[in-house]
Amino acid sequence: MKLKTTIALSLAAIAFAGVISGCGGDKKPAASSAAVKNEISVGITPGYSEQVMEYAAKEAAKQGLTVNIKTFSDYVTPDQALAAGDIDLNSFQHGPFLQAFNEKNGTHLVSIGNTYLAPLRVYSNKITSIKDVPDGAKVSIPNDPSNGGRALLLLDHNGLLKLKPGTDPTKATINDIAENPKKLEIIELEAAQLPRSLDDVTISVINAGYAKSANLDSKKALATEDNTSPYVNIIAAREQDKDNPTYQKFVKIFQSDNVRKYINDNFSDGLVPAF
Repeated sequence: MKLKTTIALSLAAIAFAGVISGCGGDKKPAASSAAVKNEISVGITPGYSEQVMEYAAKEAAKQGLTVNIKTFSDYVTPDQALAAGDIDLNSFQHGPFLQAFNEKNGTHLVSIGNTYLAPLRVYSNKITSIKDVPDGAKVSIPNDPSNGGRALLLLDHNGLLKLKPGTDPTKATINDIAENPKKLEIIELEAAQLPRSLDDVTISVINAGYAKSANLDSKKALATEDNTSPYVNIIAAREQDKDNPTYQKFVKIFQSDNVRKYINDNFSDGLVPAF
């Protein structure tokens, strides 16, 4: 039986957990990579990753593997929970985000398989074309290091600003903006808050999962990341568990033709399989 637990943390609790996680990497000893299990727990976030994971869990059940899904309300606690040994795997982030988390927290989480590209999109409740962004417009973007840089790169590609030459988008911040001809006011927010900011800003650069949760129509997006993006989502594990046969079995199930078809049939407007 699949257990689905929704975990919601206050900002204060998240901040406290961040301090704890930053103090010393993985907390709990993980099971041996050779251990064979028939039940695993996978952390995800609301939206696309939750829906796809629910389907993948059904596919896993056909092969005798129970997948317990744990839903987290933000982009920090799923990695904290994985590093602490509270869950076995997670599936919500791209590689650059994972790398930034490891560097900040001294953790050793690794990718064990690709899932899909979930493009960032620009949305607005006030204008209908990216060309209509006025001078002095307020623009909300994700406040985490990798997605923030990713959002700035999307704005750069659409001519709203220019980053300094050679800027690494996975580490870009507002300090890397070389030109801001429209004098845009960049507002950095938690990714989950971005859809709610639409009434207060001109445009917002929103992650696919949270856009889906907020019922935003991707066809009305003003701009979208293209297929040259390096930000493919992954399944992450603790480094010592990367060869765990049960986890590898789950990756193969996720990367099956049935899951690919499910993604293409149900999320063709939002996701691109990357396996």
